[in-house]
Amino acid sequence: MPRGRRGGRVSALEGGPEEEAPPAAAAVPSALWASQLQPEAAAGQILLRGIFEIGRSSCDVVLSERALRWRPIQPERPAGDSKYDVLCKEEFIELKDIFSVKLKRRYSVKQQGSGTLLGITLFICLKKEQNKLKDSTLDLINLSEDHCDVWFKQFKKILAGSTNVLAHSLHGIPHVVTATLHIIMGHIQPVDVCTFSTTGKFLRFGFSAMFGFGGRTLALAEKHRWMSPNQRRDFAIIKALAKLKPEDCEISFLPFISSQDLQERKVEGSPKSVSNDQWQTIQGQILNVSIMAIPCLCSVAPRGLAPNTRLNNGSMALIIARNTSRPEFIKHLKRYASVKNQFNFPFVETYTVEEVKVRLRTNSAPNLEEDAGRHAAASENNFPWNVDGDLVEVASEVHVKLHPRLINLYGGSMEEMNDSEVNCNCL
Repeated sequence: MPRGRRGGRVSALEGGPEEEAPPAAAAVPSALWASQLQPEAAAGQILLRGIFEIGRSSCDVVLSERALRWRPIQPERPAGDSKYDVLCKEEFIELKDIFSVKLKRRYSVKQQGSGTLLGITLFICLKKEQNKLKDSTLDLINLSEDHCDVWFKQFKKILAGSTNVLAHSLHGIPHVVTATLHIIMGHIQPVDVCTFSTTGKFLRFGFSAMFGFGGRTLALAEKHRWMSPNQRRDFAIIKALAKLKPEDCEISFLPFISSQDLQERKVEGSPKSVSNDQWQTIQGQILNVSIMAIPCLCSVAPRGLAPNTRLNNGSMALIIARNTSRPEFIKHLKRYASVKNQFNFPFVETYTVEEVKVRLRTNSAPNLEEDAGRHAAASENNFPWNVDGDLVEVASEVHVKLHPRLINLYGGSMEEMNDSEVNCNCL
Protein backbone atom coordinates (compact mmCIF):
# COMPACT_ATOMS: atom_id res chain seq x y z
CA MET A 1 0.00 0.00 0.00
CA PRO A 2 1.42 3.42 -0.86
CA ARG A 3 2.21 5.48 2.20
CA GLY A 4 2.69 8.96 0.74
CA ARG A 5 5.45 11.35 1.76
CA ARG A 6 7.07 11.02 5.17
CA GLY A 7 8.54 14.51 5.37
CA GLY A 8 5.31 16.52 5.38
CA ARG A 9 3.55 17.52 8.55
CA VAL A 10 0.47 15.46 9.24
CA SER A 11 -2.82 17.31 9.04
CA ALA A 12 -4.79 14.24 7.97
CA LEU A 13 -5.37 13.33 11.58
CA GLU A 14 -8.83 12.75 12.92
CA GLY A 15 -10.70 15.47 11.18
CA GLY A 16 -9.76 16.40 7.61
CA PRO A 17 -7.92 15.54 4.41
CA GLU A 18 -4.19 15.05 4.33
CA GLU A 19 -2.23 18.10 3.20
CA GLU A 20 1.40 18.89 2.61
CA ALA A 21 3.10 20.87 5.33
CA PRO A 22 4.53 24.33 4.82
CA PRO A 23 8.33 24.45 4.64
CA ALA A 24 8.68 25.87 8.16
CA ALA A 25 6.86 22.89 9.65
CA ALA A 26 8.52 20.19 7.59
CA ALA A 27 10.03 17.30 9.50
CA VAL A 28 13.80 17.40 9.95
CA PRO A 29 16.09 14.38 9.87
CA SER A 30 15.99 12.39 13.08
CA ALA A 31 19.75 12.81 13.45
CA LEU A 32 19.08 16.43 14.42
CA TRP A 33 17.32 15.34 17.59
CA ALA A 34 20.04 12.83 18.42
CA SER A 35 22.74 15.45 18.02
CA GLN A 36 21.05 17.75 20.52
CA LEU A 37 20.61 15.20 23.31
CA GLN A 38 22.79 13.53 25.88
CA PRO A 39 22.81 9.72 26.29
CA GLU A 40 21.62 9.91 29.90
CA ALA A 41 18.38 11.53 28.67
CA ALA A 42 17.26 8.17 27.32
CA ALA A 43 17.45 6.54 30.75
CA GLY A 44 14.38 5.42 32.63
CA GLN A 45 12.11 2.45 32.97
CA ILE A 46 10.89 0.89 29.69
CA LEU A 47 7.14 1.35 29.23
CA LEU A 48 6.58 -0.01 25.70
CA ARG A 49 8.61 -1.67 22.97
CA GLY A 50 7.59 -2.33 19.37
CA ILE A 51 8.40 -2.02 15.66
CA PHE A 52 7.56 1.06 13.58
CA GLU A 53 8.75 2.36 10.26
CA ILE A 54 10.64 5.66 10.71
CA GLY A 55 12.06 7.43 7.66
CA ARG A 56 11.38 4.37 5.43
CA SER A 57 13.38 2.08 7.75
CA SER A 58 11.93 -0.54 10.06
CA CYS A 59 13.05 0.35 13.58
CA ASP A 60 13.05 -1.20 17.02
CA VAL A 61 11.33 1.52 19.08
CA VAL A 62 11.52 1.77 22.88
CA LEU A 63 9.42 4.15 25.00
CA SER A 64 10.84 4.87 28.45
CA GLU A 65 9.79 7.27 31.18
CA ARG A 66 11.78 10.19 29.79
CA ALA A 67 12.65 9.42 26.17
CA LEU A 68 11.69 7.66 22.95
CA ARG A 69 14.55 5.66 21.38
CA TRP A 70 14.79 3.86 18.06
CA ARG A 71 17.37 1.85 16.11
CA PRO A 72 17.08 0.57 12.49
CA ILE A 73 16.59 -3.18 12.16
CA GLN A 74 19.23 -4.53 9.72
CA PRO A 75 20.61 -7.98 8.84
CA GLU A 76 23.80 -8.92 10.59
CA ARG A 77 26.93 -7.54 8.96
CA PRO A 78 30.59 -8.34 9.48
CA ALA A 79 32.12 -6.63 12.49
CA GLY A 80 33.96 -3.40 11.83
CA ASP A 81 31.68 -2.19 9.04
CA SER A 82 31.73 1.55 9.85
CA LYS A 83 28.98 2.39 7.34
CA TYR A 84 26.67 -0.13 8.97
CA ASP A 85 27.50 1.19 12.45
CA VAL A 86 26.48 4.73 11.40
CA LEU A 87 23.22 3.53 9.86
CA CYS A 88 22.27 1.56 12.96
CA LYS A 89 23.16 4.24 15.47
CA GLU A 90 20.48 4.62 18.13
CA GLU A 91 18.60 7.91 18.10
CA PHE A 92 16.14 9.37 20.58
CA ILE A 93 14.08 12.36 21.61
CA GLU A 94 13.14 13.50 25.09
CA LEU A 95 9.45 13.24 25.98
CA LYS A 96 9.47 16.76 27.45
CA ASP A 97 9.96 18.09 23.90
CA ILE A 98 6.76 16.40 22.62
CA PHE A 99 3.80 18.79 22.82
CA SER A 100 1.13 16.79 20.97
CA VAL A 101 0.41 13.35 19.52
CA LYS A 102 -2.13 12.35 16.87
CA LEU A 103 -3.15 9.28 14.93
CA LYS A 104 -2.01 9.63 11.30
CA ARG A 105 -4.72 8.66 8.80
CA ARG A 106 -5.29 8.92 5.06
CA TYR A 107 -8.65 10.14 3.82
CA SER A 108 -10.13 9.95 0.33
CA VAL A 109 -12.98 12.02 -1.04
CA LYS A 110 -15.53 9.18 -1.09
CA GLN A 111 -14.26 7.34 1.99
CA GLN A 112 -16.59 6.75 4.89
CA GLY A 113 -15.49 6.54 8.52
CA SER A 114 -12.26 7.55 10.16
CA GLY A 115 -9.88 6.85 7.28
CA THR A 116 -7.03 4.40 6.77
CA LEU A 117 -4.66 4.26 9.71
CA LEU A 118 -1.02 4.91 8.83
CA GLY A 119 0.49 5.23 12.29
CA ILE A 120 1.23 7.88 14.92
CA THR A 121 2.63 11.39 14.52
CA LEU A 122 4.52 13.15 17.32
CA PHE A 123 4.68 16.94 17.25
CA ILE A 124 7.99 18.13 18.67
CA CYS A 125 9.33 21.49 19.75
CA LEU A 126 13.09 21.91 19.26
CA LYS A 127 15.41 24.64 20.45
CA LYS A 128 16.88 26.05 17.25
CA GLU A 129 18.84 28.93 18.77
CA GLN A 130 19.09 30.52 22.19
CA ASN A 131 15.69 32.23 22.08
CA LYS A 132 14.11 30.50 19.08
CA LEU A 133 12.00 27.36 18.87
CA LYS A 134 11.22 25.19 15.84
CA ASP A 135 8.33 22.76 15.59
CA SER A 136 8.79 19.46 13.75
CA THR A 137 7.20 16.02 13.47
CA LEU A 138 8.16 12.38 13.76
CA ASP A 139 6.03 9.73 12.03
CA LEU A 140 5.81 6.25 13.56
CA ILE A 141 4.33 4.17 10.72
CA ASN A 142 2.45 0.97 11.55
CA LEU A 143 -0.84 -0.21 10.02
CA SER A 144 -1.97 -2.21 13.06
CA GLU A 145 -4.94 -0.57 14.81
CA ASP A 146 -4.31 -2.41 18.09
CA HIS A 147 -0.57 -1.71 18.11
CA CYS A 148 -1.01 2.01 17.42
CA ASP A 149 -3.89 2.31 19.90
CA VAL A 150 -1.73 1.02 22.79
CA TRP A 151 1.13 3.40 21.95
CA PHE A 152 -1.22 6.33 21.34
CA LYS A 153 -2.89 5.91 24.75
CA GLN A 154 0.48 5.69 26.48
CA PHE A 155 1.71 8.89 24.81
CA LYS A 156 -1.49 10.73 25.76
CA LYS A 157 -1.16 9.52 29.33
CA ILE A 158 2.44 10.77 29.53
CA LEU A 159 1.58 14.18 28.04
CA ALA A 160 -1.22 14.64 30.59
CA GLY A 161 0.91 13.51 33.51
CA SER A 162 2.03 16.99 34.59
CA THR A 163 -1.42 17.71 36.03
CA ASN A 164 -2.04 14.34 37.68
CA VAL A 165 -2.09 15.54 41.28
CA LEU A 166 -4.51 12.75 42.23
CA ALA A 167 -1.99 10.01 41.42
CA HIS A 168 0.75 11.93 43.21
CA SER A 169 -1.45 12.42 46.29
CA LEU A 170 -2.46 8.74 46.32
CA HIS A 171 0.93 7.16 45.67
CA GLY A 172 3.41 9.83 46.72
CA ILE A 173 4.71 9.84 43.13
CA PRO A 174 3.00 9.57 39.69
CA HIS A 175 4.70 6.29 38.82
CA VAL A 176 3.25 3.38 36.86
CA VAL A 177 4.98 0.62 38.85
CA THR A 178 3.97 2.16 42.19
CA ALA A 179 0.35 2.30 41.08
CA THR A 180 0.55 -1.31 39.87
CA LEU A 181 1.89 -2.49 43.23
CA HIS A 182 -1.01 -0.80 45.04
CA ILE A 183 -3.41 -2.69 42.76
CA ILE A 184 -1.63 -6.03 43.27
CA MET A 185 -1.56 -5.59 47.06
CA GLY A 186 -5.21 -4.48 47.13
CA HIS A 187 -4.68 -1.13 48.83
CA ILE A 188 -8.07 0.59 48.66
CA GLN A 189 -8.32 4.27 49.58
CA PRO A 190 -11.65 6.15 49.84
CA VAL A 191 -11.36 9.65 48.39
CA ASP A 192 -13.48 12.79 48.74
CA VAL A 193 -14.87 14.22 45.49
CA CYS A 194 -16.31 17.64 44.58
CA THR A 195 -19.16 18.50 42.27
CA PHE A 196 -18.99 21.73 40.25
CA SER A 197 -22.22 23.36 39.11
CA THR A 198 -23.51 26.74 37.94
CA THR A 199 -27.06 28.13 38.09
CA GLY A 200 -28.34 24.68 38.98
CA LYS A 201 -26.55 23.02 36.06
CA PHE A 202 -24.02 20.29 36.79
CA LEU A 203 -20.61 20.90 35.22
CA ARG A 204 -18.34 18.04 36.32
CA PHE A 205 -16.78 16.07 39.15
CA GLY A 206 -13.32 17.05 40.36
CA PHE A 207 -10.79 17.20 43.17
CA SER A 208 -9.30 20.69 42.93
CA ALA A 209 -9.98 24.05 41.32
CA MET A 210 -8.39 27.47 40.97
CA PHE A 211 -9.93 30.74 39.89
CA GLY A 212 -8.16 34.02 39.18
CA PHE A 213 -4.43 33.69 38.66
CA GLY A 214 -4.60 29.88 38.44
CA GLY A 215 -7.37 29.94 35.85
CA ARG A 216 -5.80 32.66 33.71
CA THR A 217 -2.43 30.87 33.74
CA LEU A 218 -4.01 27.68 32.39
CA ALA A 219 -5.97 29.65 29.77
CA LEU A 220 -2.72 31.18 28.54
CA ALA A 221 -0.99 27.80 28.49
CA GLU A 222 -3.81 26.29 26.41
CA LYS A 223 -3.27 28.95 23.74
CA HIS A 224 0.36 27.85 23.34
CA ARG A 225 0.00 24.08 22.98
CA TRP A 226 2.78 24.08 20.38
CA MET A 227 5.30 24.54 23.22
CA SER A 228 6.57 21.67 25.31
CA PRO A 229 4.74 21.22 28.67
CA ASN A 230 7.50 22.76 30.79
CA GLN A 231 8.04 25.69 28.44
CA ARG A 232 4.29 26.25 28.18
CA ARG A 233 3.87 26.28 31.96
CA ASP A 234 6.76 28.68 32.58
CA PHE A 235 5.67 31.02 29.80
CA ALA A 236 2.07 31.13 31.06
CA ILE A 237 3.12 31.83 34.67
CA ILE A 238 5.46 34.65 33.71
CA LYS A 239 2.93 36.29 31.37
CA ALA A 240 0.10 35.95 33.92
CA LEU A 241 2.34 37.57 36.56
CA ALA A 242 3.11 40.41 34.16
CA LYS A 243 -0.65 40.99 33.74
CA LEU A 244 -1.44 40.35 37.42
CA LYS A 245 -4.78 41.96 38.33
CA PRO A 246 -7.39 41.11 40.96
CA GLU A 247 -11.02 40.13 40.43
CA ASP A 248 -13.86 41.72 42.37
CA CYS A 249 -15.37 38.58 43.92
CA GLU A 250 -17.96 37.48 46.43
CA ILE A 251 -17.06 34.15 48.04
CA SER A 252 -19.60 32.36 50.24
CA PHE A 253 -18.66 29.21 52.13
CA LEU A 254 -20.07 26.76 54.61
CA PRO A 255 -17.49 26.09 57.36
CA PHE A 256 -16.61 22.50 58.08
CA ILE A 257 -17.72 21.20 61.47
CA SER A 258 -16.38 17.81 62.46
CA SER A 259 -18.58 15.18 64.09
CA GLN A 260 -16.63 15.67 67.32
CA ASP A 261 -17.41 19.40 67.36
CA LEU A 262 -21.09 18.70 66.72
CA GLN A 263 -21.19 16.26 69.60
CA GLU A 264 -19.56 18.76 71.95
CA ARG A 265 -22.07 21.45 71.00
CA LYS A 266 -24.96 19.08 71.62
CA VAL A 267 -23.59 18.33 75.07
CA GLU A 268 -23.34 22.07 75.77
CA GLY A 269 -27.04 22.37 74.87
CA SER A 270 -26.76 25.06 72.22
CA PRO A 271 -29.24 24.11 69.46
CA LYS A 272 -28.43 27.15 67.33
CA SER A 273 -24.75 26.35 67.24
CA VAL A 274 -25.49 22.72 66.31
CA SER A 275 -26.87 23.83 62.97
CA ASN A 276 -24.30 23.44 60.24
CA ASP A 277 -26.04 25.82 57.85
CA GLN A 278 -24.24 29.04 58.78
CA TRP A 279 -22.86 30.49 55.53
CA GLN A 280 -20.10 33.10 55.67
CA THR A 281 -19.30 35.63 52.96
CA ILE A 282 -16.10 37.37 51.87
CA GLN A 283 -15.99 40.22 49.37
CA GLY A 284 -13.18 42.19 47.83
CA GLN A 285 -10.33 42.24 45.33
CA ILE A 286 -9.02 38.67 44.98
CA LEU A 287 -5.92 37.53 43.08
CA ASN A 288 -6.50 33.79 43.36
CA VAL A 289 -8.98 31.32 44.84
CA SER A 290 -8.00 27.68 45.43
CA ILE A 291 -10.50 24.98 46.42
CA MET A 292 -8.86 21.63 47.19
CA ALA A 293 -10.45 18.37 48.39
CA ILE A 294 -7.10 16.51 48.35
CA PRO A 295 -3.54 17.60 49.26
CA CYS A 296 -2.63 18.01 45.54
CA LEU A 297 1.00 16.92 45.77
CA CYS A 298 2.99 17.66 42.63
CA SER A 299 6.55 18.19 41.47
CA VAL A 300 6.49 21.95 42.16
CA ALA A 301 4.69 21.62 45.51
CA PRO A 302 6.19 18.64 47.42
CA ARG A 303 4.10 19.42 50.52
CA GLY A 304 1.01 19.88 48.37
CA LEU A 305 -1.03 22.84 47.19
CA ALA A 306 -3.24 22.20 50.23
CA PRO A 307 -0.96 20.45 52.76
CA ASN A 308 -3.51 20.57 55.61
CA THR A 309 -6.12 18.61 53.64
CA ARG A 310 -6.35 14.83 53.49
CA LEU A 311 -7.85 12.46 50.93
CA ASN A 312 -10.95 11.55 52.94
CA ASN A 313 -11.45 13.83 55.94
CA GLY A 314 -14.74 15.19 54.60
CA SER A 315 -13.54 18.76 54.12
CA MET A 316 -12.05 21.08 51.50
CA ALA A 317 -9.35 23.71 51.81
CA LEU A 318 -10.41 27.19 50.70
CA ILE A 319 -7.33 29.36 50.09
CA ILE A 320 -7.85 33.02 49.19
CA ALA A 321 -5.06 35.35 48.09
CA ARG A 322 -6.28 38.94 48.33
CA ASN A 323 -4.90 41.79 46.29
CA THR A 324 -1.25 42.58 47.02
CA SER A 325 1.89 43.68 45.23
CA ARG A 326 3.42 41.49 42.54
CA PRO A 327 6.64 40.81 44.54
CA GLU A 328 4.66 39.67 47.58
CA PHE A 329 2.46 37.38 45.48
CA ILE A 330 5.55 35.86 43.86
CA LYS A 331 6.98 35.16 47.33
CA HIS A 332 3.76 33.33 48.14
CA LEU A 333 4.04 31.21 44.98
CA LYS A 334 7.70 30.37 45.57
CA ARG A 335 6.89 29.13 49.08
CA TYR A 336 5.03 26.16 47.52
CA ALA A 337 8.38 24.74 46.39
CA SER A 338 9.91 24.88 49.88
CA VAL A 339 9.19 23.52 53.35
CA LYS A 340 8.12 26.95 54.62
CA ASN A 341 4.49 27.84 55.23
CA GLN A 342 3.15 29.25 51.96
CA PHE A 343 0.14 30.74 53.77
CA ASN A 344 2.10 32.81 56.28
CA PHE A 345 1.33 36.12 54.53
CA PRO A 346 -1.12 38.83 55.63
CA PHE A 347 -2.96 38.73 52.29
CA VAL A 348 -3.53 34.92 52.34
CA GLU A 349 -6.55 33.45 54.15
CA THR A 350 -7.29 29.76 54.63
CA TYR A 351 -10.56 28.09 55.64
CA THR A 352 -11.76 24.51 56.10
CA VAL A 353 -15.11 24.22 54.35
CA GLU A 354 -17.80 21.88 53.05
CA GLU A 355 -19.27 24.05 50.28
CA VAL A 356 -18.11 27.13 48.37
CA LYS A 357 -19.80 29.58 46.02
CA VAL A 358 -17.71 31.98 43.93
CA ARG A 359 -19.36 34.88 42.15
CA LEU A 360 -17.87 37.82 40.25
CA ARG A 361 -19.29 41.16 41.36
CA THR A 362 -19.21 42.66 37.88
CA ASN A 363 -21.51 42.19 34.92
CA SER A 364 -19.09 43.58 32.36
CA ALA A 365 -17.40 41.12 30.05
CA PRO A 366 -13.59 41.05 29.98
CA ASN A 367 -11.89 43.06 27.24
CA LEU A 368 -9.71 40.49 25.53
CA GLU A 369 -7.99 42.97 23.22
CA GLU A 370 -6.81 45.25 26.04
CA ASP A 371 -6.07 42.47 28.50
CA ALA A 372 -5.34 39.29 26.51
CA GLY A 373 -3.17 37.85 29.27
CA ARG A 374 -5.92 38.27 31.81
CA HIS A 375 -8.68 36.27 30.18
CA ALA A 376 -6.99 34.53 27.27
CA ALA A 377 -8.90 31.59 25.82
CA ALA A 378 -12.13 32.69 27.53
CA SER A 379 -15.11 33.54 25.37
CA GLU A 380 -16.74 36.94 25.58
CA ASN A 381 -18.79 36.41 28.75
CA ASN A 382 -16.92 33.49 30.32
CA PHE A 383 -14.17 33.37 32.92
CA PRO A 384 -11.54 30.62 33.10
CA TRP A 385 -11.36 28.04 35.88
CA ASN A 386 -8.60 25.48 36.33
CA VAL A 387 -10.35 22.26 37.41
CA ASP A 388 -7.89 19.39 37.86
CA GLY A 389 -5.70 20.89 35.14
CA ASP A 390 -8.60 21.22 32.65
CA LEU A 391 -9.80 24.59 31.42
CA VAL A 392 -13.47 25.20 32.29
CA GLU A 393 -15.14 28.42 31.13
CA VAL A 394 -18.06 29.63 33.24
CA ALA A 395 -20.11 32.80 32.88
CA SER A 396 -21.81 32.92 36.27
CA GLU A 397 -21.51 31.75 39.87
CA VAL A 398 -19.79 28.42 40.50
CA HIS A 399 -20.98 26.19 43.33
CA VAL A 400 -18.50 23.61 44.67
CA LYS A 401 -19.82 20.94 47.03
CA LEU A 402 -17.89 18.16 48.74
CA HIS A 403 -19.05 14.52 48.76
CA PRO A 404 -17.09 12.62 51.43
CA ARG A 405 -15.55 9.29 50.40
CA LEU A 406 -17.55 9.18 47.19
CA ILE A 407 -15.17 6.84 45.33
CA ASN A 408 -12.63 4.15 46.20
CA LEU A 409 -9.27 4.16 44.43
CA TYR A 410 -6.14 2.05 44.60
CA GLY A 411 -3.51 3.80 46.71
CA GLY A 412 -2.69 4.98 50.21
CA SER A 413 -2.92 8.10 52.33
CA MET A 414 0.29 10.14 52.29
CA GLU A 415 0.36 11.36 55.89
CA GLU A 416 4.09 12.01 55.90
CA MET A 417 4.97 14.61 53.31
CA ASN A 418 8.22 14.66 51.43
CA ASP A 419 10.23 17.63 52.66
CA SER A 420 12.72 17.60 49.80
CA GLU A 421 12.97 21.04 48.24
CA VAL A 422 11.98 21.39 44.60
CA ASN A 423 12.87 24.57 42.74
CA CYS A 424 10.69 26.03 40.00
CA ASN A 425 12.89 27.80 37.47
CA CYS A 426 10.09 29.98 36.13
CA LEU A 427 10.11 32.39 39.10
